[in-house]
Amino acid sequence: MLGLVAAALSACGSRFRRYDGPEVTRIAVFKKNRRMFLMHNKSALKSYYIDLGFAPEGDKKISGDGKTPEGHYYIDRRNPDSRFHLSLGISYPNKKDLAEAKALGKSPGGDIFIHGRGNVLTRLRPDWTWGCIAVTNDEIEEIYAMVRDGTPISIYA
Repeated sequence: MLGLVAAALSACGSRFRRYDGPEVTRIAVFKKNRRMFLMHNKSALKSYYIDLGFAPEGDKKISGDGKTPEGHYYIDRRNPDSRFHLSLGISYPNKKDLAEAKALGKSPGGDIFIHGRGNVLTRLRPDWTWGCIAVTNDEIEEIYAMVRDGTPISIYA
């Protein structure tokens, strides 16, 4: 009996939620306004305030520049063991990004994600990531449940 109660309580605290609402058909990110929208066709299902890379102005060009990329990508992976609670991978770099970095003789970088905050230190200042899009841990749990791999994401200046 005690084991059943413990199992039931641990399920309530799970960071893996269920979602059975309308499909998220795309994600739209507006860097200047620090907003991200989960869309179903032309309707916004949810919106979130976001943090960006520590150098938020402009498009990501090379590894380590601290910028969040701008362009059209898709969600290409998920990480349930992220240092930042949970994370969804963005398909950066695309062909255009690769060509731009190559022209500069540099690497475009990679590992761009939508993720949670992870720990208390990340709350000390806005735009603290290395180019990722950050939301609260509670919000990434919701997003992680709602968004499927392959969902298009557009990141606008």
